Amino acid sequence: MFGKKKAGPAEIDVNQLVAENDAGGRNPGPQVSRLILGLCLGWSLFQLWIASPLPFALGIGVFNDTQSRAIHLAFAILLAFLAYPALSRSPRDRVPLADWVFAIVGAACASYLFVFYRELSTRPGQPITQDLVVGVVGIVLLLEATRRALGLPMVIVALVFLVYTFAGPYMPDLIAHKGASLSRAMSHQWLTTEGVFGVALGVSSGFIFLFVLFGSLLDKAGAGNYFIQSAFALLGHMRGGPAKAAVVSSAATGIISGSSIANVVTTGTFTIPLMKRVGYRPDQAGAVEVSSSVNGQLMPPVMGAAAFLMVEYVGIPYTQVIKHAFLPAIISYIALFYIVHLEALKSNLVGLPRRSQAGPLQRLLSFGLTISGFVVLAGAVYYGIGWIKQAAGATAIWIIGVGVLASYIGLLWVGARQPELKLDDPDAPVFELPETAPTLKSGLHYLLSVVVLIWCLMIEQMSPALSAFWATVFMIFVMLTQRPLIAALRGRGHYGAALRQGFADLIGGLEAGARNMIGIGVATAAAGIIVGTVSLTGIGLVMTEVVELLSGGNLMLMLVLVAFISLVLGMGLPTTANYIVVSTLMAPVVVELGAQSGLLVPLIAVHLFVFYFGLMADVTPPVGLASFAAAAIARTDPIKTGVTAFFYSLRTAILPFLFIFNTQLLMIGVDSTWHLLLTVLSATVAMLVFAAATQGYFLVRSRVLETLALLLVTFTLFRPGFWWDMVHPPYEEVPAAQLLSLVEAAPAGASKRVWVEGTNLDGDDVRKGVLLPLGDAGPGRERLRRIGLTIVPLGGEIQIAQVQFGSRAEKLGLEQGFKVTTIEMPSPRPAKEWMFLPALLLLALVMWLQRGRARASHATAAAPS
Repeated sequence: MFGKKKAGPAEIDVNQLVAENDAGGRNPGPQVSRLILGLCLGWSLFQLWIASPLPFALGIGVFNDTQSRAIHLAFAILLAFLAYPALSRSPRDRVPLADWVFAIVGAACASYLFVFYRELSTRPGQPITQDLVVGVVGIVLLLEATRRALGLPMVIVALVFLVYTFAGPYMPDLIAHKGASLSRAMSHQWLTTEGVFGVALGVSSGFIFLFVLFGSLLDKAGAGNYFIQSAFALLGHMRGGPAKAAVVSSAATGIISGSSIANVVTTGTFTIPLMKRVGYRPDQAGAVEVSSSVNGQLMPPVMGAAAFLMVEYVGIPYTQVIKHAFLPAIISYIALFYIVHLEALKSNLVGLPRRSQAGPLQRLLSFGLTISGFVVLAGAVYYGIGWIKQAAGATAIWIIGVGVLASYIGLLWVGARQPELKLDDPDAPVFELPETAPTLKSGLHYLLSVVVLIWCLMIEQMSPALSAFWATVFMIFVMLTQRPLIAALRGRGHYGAALRQGFADLIGGLEAGARNMIGIGVATAAAGIIVGTVSLTGIGLVMTEVVELLSGGNLMLMLVLVAFISLVLGMGLPTTANYIVVSTLMAPVVVELGAQSGLLVPLIAVHLFVFYFGLMADVTPPVGLASFAAAAIARTDPIKTGVTAFFYSLRTAILPFLFIFNTQLLMIGVDSTWHLLLTVLSATVAMLVFAAATQGYFLVRSRVLETLALLLVTFTLFRPGFWWDMVHPPYEEVPAAQLLSLVEAAPAGASKRVWVEGTNLDGDDVRKGVLLPLGDAGPGRERLRRIGLTIVPLGGEIQIAQVQFGSRAEKLGLEQGFKVTTIEMPSPRPAKEWMFLPALLLLALVMWLQRGRARASHATAAAPS
């Protein structure tokens, strides 16, 4: 691709592939390596410093957002030129002179906003020649750093948008604009926070780095190995056990990983050979690993770092993003687990042998005691800490700290009594599974750092950055102390050597975190060029017009087009850049055209829709890098692996269409425990049935009519309202004059469907629906004011008097002067979930037919010949 010679599957060095894509493929001499190590440590420590409370407590080293973004990008560009060679034939054992020059000049251009911050603030919009030179050189070197770290696709996309900025007057009428001068474009892209130094780079600096660093430290401490071994101990003995273990271990690794390629190699080097051993085809083994690793980018809390971008772009708290993204990610993994089970049934595959020959009852009892003990411990911690905070007041933090320390030592004591956890060789002639209970007990202290992170996020309601900071600080403490403490608990001595090894692990983790951030840092900066072009030229409105023209106003065709364009835009891009591009260009299209067609959905649903399809590009041939990495391990054709992975990932592709129309899948509008259980169970059953339909195998091989029936069951369970709306209209219209009283009467967290019309700032007549989020309870005017909306009654009409800049109301496309024409209220009708009954009856019929064929097949096989 792009003129490079394509290596056969056996020729690719997997570790080199990961290094070149995630951390830099250059391995220079000891002096330069020490310099790169020092820069990585400096970057990691700088990010920890600005995330901590210390700058404000001590009054030194306080940086504003723009300054910290500039320093962040300077580190990323400097390391990109030092760590990544220019071409495949460039030297790997030294840094050429040209790369030193590019690195220093690029870092200087990036830090220009930090060094000359005061001078630039005195001349906004009036750049001098020096500013323009720095802007032009900076963008050129940023794009070169991006090419080295991420390849050509990201650079090509950015260049297309830069060309569009200047060539607007020469474009076809549909996409033409007046163009921008070099002075205006460089000022906009490099000297303001609208372009390169915009929101995306701010999220990379403020949130993403800390979570990637936390994941690197956790992995370096041994948690990655623990997750893999635990998954195999739990699942390896089942039919197709290695594939099921690959799904679960990739889900666990995906929680802390920001890269699908790294996820493939971390788990795949162990799981893929074992999948092949039990009978999976090489392309199937690679495809299972690709599908589960890419799914890791959908998995909260990190979501490939896109979760933090969603906070800024959607304007909702981080905890809300996690809540909405959780169920689709989980049911997608459950479906993949079921797919590999069906593949095992179709091919009559078996599991791997256990190390111990304990009976099923004994194993179940041991596993049950381990899990129940952990659940009891979690409950005691949750309610115990809540009671301590109420009883102890200000001193509670010290009591809780001592409790966490005691828990850590206690879990280490439990782990030290188990055999040491080592990663076995998957290619060994005889491979036996590790024992379940000892394996699970050996690394429980790793989970404590994840508990600290989730506790700070969900219970203490700290910001994501501060939560990640405290979790990382705890992880640093774990890395420095776990080896000496285990040595003491096992009575091995050599505490000095254990402490030195722990310190070496910490240095390695800090370096790995910074190296993994090089690509993300330059990607978010380069994606800022695209965001800047959209705000400078108005191309976002043009995209809406193009999709509207192609779809002819058809809602489903519009969604399919948006999904396809998101898939194409996402090809070759890392997760963060992928989300920035598709959300900037395609999310407004769905919001605007959907509103005109009556599809009123929360903004988070739209952003997840485009994000899912952007991510599908990681799987889809010919660009899907994750498929290349898995194919190299499986020693098979990457295109064949990618095609198989694409079919396994179809379950991920249908989810966005379903939660756009049924937002209950995103936990929106779920108002009781019973409703939550029903939503989760119906979605899980629907996804399993869909997996069976696409695999052509349920209890036995399915016939065509049975497959169609399973697809109908899937659709009904996922979207029961489609059939119910034909019988009972979902909404009834209410006069606009009742808006304030209805808003005031609505419960906390509710939304209101309203239709507005008027003439927008471009002079176009607009009529569309919007879904107003109302937030906390309160007076009607106050609730509207919180989302940036001021209204005035005019006779029997309601007119929008003011829309606050940057508010939720502005993001919904509301403008001053629009009139509220009608309000839509839910109709009093039976619950749409009644449609589940005929769907389940149809499913029971299919099961009855297939059971009959299965019994007949067994009887035939058992009959004497």
